[in-house]
Amino acid sequence: MFSIELFIVSALKALVEIAVMALLAQGLVALLSGRTRHENFVYRLLQIVTAPILKIARAITPRLVADQHLGLVSFFLLFWLWVALIYAKGYVCHSQGLACISG
Repeated sequence: MFSIELFIVSALKALVEIAVMALLAQGLVALLSGRTRHENFVYRLLQIVTAPILKIARAITPRLVADQHLGLVSFFLLFWLWVALIYAKGYVCHSQGLACISG
């Protein structure tokens, strides 16, 4: 049986997982490349991917939070969104009587 609600929640959860992996990869590349990270092609590519996430984090956090901490703030926001989507997926599965696999 196909459920559009389950598809939407699963797709959103997958997008959040991709965003978290991009943030983690950007942090790892920054750690490995040091001061020359802005010259690194992979780092610049990951900056393009994570720019929307960081803009949203900047918009909802107070100006007191420094720009250098936005990556960490974004990570925790995405983590809690991921947890909420797991609960939403379980709710959709339970309310529609679907036999969903975990994950």
